[in-house]
Amino acid sequence: MTDHGRRRSPNTPAARPAAPGAAIQNRGDFSDGVRSFTVRASGIPAPDSFQVCANRNPAEVVLVISGLNTGELRATWGPQWRTASEGWRDWFEATAFMVFYNGRRPDFRRVRVCDG
Repeated sequence: MTDHGRRRSPNTPAARPAAPGAAIQNRGDFSDGVRSFTVRASGIPAPDSFQVCANRNPAEVVLVISGLNTGELRATWGPQWRTASEGWRDWFEATAFMVFYNGRRPDFRRVRVCDG
C-alpha cells in the first residue's frame, strides 16, 4: 500500500475502487407545496436504502429509509425534520416511497375514488 514510499489512504480510489453502479442517482422529485424534495438511491437495481434531500441539496438529508432488501424497514429523520408533525411525516414517507418506486408522485387531481 505504498506509492514511492508514501502510504495511501484506504479511501483512495486506488486502494478501494467504487462498486460498479453504486453512484447515487436521483429517482424523482416531489413537493409539499413549500419545499421541493429529491429521492436518491444508488444506481444498482435493488438498493437497500434510499434518501430524500430538500431543495436539491444532497447535504440537507430529510429522511433515509433502509432495509429495503431485508424487509426490516427503518426510517431515520434528519435532525431538523424530527419535530415535524406525525401526519406530515406519514405523508412524506408514503410520498417518498411512491417516488422511489415510480419516479414521481401521483397526480391527485386525476385520481378517481370509488366508495362501494
